[in-house]
Amino acid sequence: MGDVVKDLVAGTVGGAANLIVGHPFDTIKVKLQSQPTPAPGQFPKYAGAVDAVKQTIATEGPRGLYKGMGAPLATVAAFNALLFTVRGQMEALLRSEPGQPLTVNQQVVAGAGAGVAVSFLACPTELIKCRLQAQSALAEAAAASGVALPKGPIDVAKHVVREAGMKGLFKGLVPTMGREVPGNAVMFGVYEGTKQYLAGGQDTSNLGRGSLILSGGLAGAVFWLSVYPTDVVKSVIQVDDYKKPRYSGSVDAFKKILAADGVKGLYKGFGPAMARSVPANAATFLAYEITRSALG
Repeated sequence: MGDVVKDLVAGTVGGAANLIVGHPFDTIKVKLQSQPTPAPGQFPKYAGAVDAVKQTIATEGPRGLYKGMGAPLATVAAFNALLFTVRGQMEALLRSEPGQPLTVNQQVVAGAGAGVAVSFLACPTELIKCRLQAQSALAEAAAASGVALPKGPIDVAKHVVREAGMKGLFKGLVPTMGREVPGNAVMFGVYEGTKQYLAGGQDTSNLGRGSLILSGGLAGAVFWLSVYPTDVVKSVIQVDDYKKPRYSGSVDAFKKILAADGVKGLYKGFGPAMARSVPANAATFLAYEITRSALG
């Protein structure tokens, strides 16, 4: 079995682990990010992450925490397979000799390259997911306009294409790349750096599962610490109305978020994102490493 196929299979397994562990946290993050700024004297729809969980379960049941999972579930294999495969091919290009371990700086470059590739798949997938996850916040506006909300990922995609054509599925591509390129560069760099630190050198082949979990969890946390405001901008753009948009682009969204909510507006949903990042990315890297090792 070739290295590309091994990375495809291992990346698929890692992505599935990430989705199962992390999706409920992601749902709460998007709900907090996309809720409108309340009028003066009014309270926001959700007082915080715990309140968002309670309201979601009360109105939609526990299944509401997994709303929008169909879109990433349908593409999780392709996304993570692409991420780890491109990273693997970048590693092969950067190696001075076959089998030579990469330095941390080389892993940063490999991660950035993988980030460019996955952005084009992440953008339409996350647009569909975010619009499904934010439906409860958009329900009042939809009811007032007499427009029925889409019922699932395919329905959302059809609705977007009707309103804005195929290019509508790539709304938010710029902030998506602004998240994926530096985020993956930092994530893979921290992952490899932590492994090498724990191993006491570049040979990390004998590390146990606990070390892999620690390295993956830390890498995921650093990913979100480095790019979270960009993710907020991406989310508000992707749930914005196509016909009467509030934002003309990424810079406009950034300015309006700052004007309305200050710097804290760029960190809406930060708690759930960080709570998700550690276990979800630990699961991703552990599942990837175990599967890759099993494949030889």
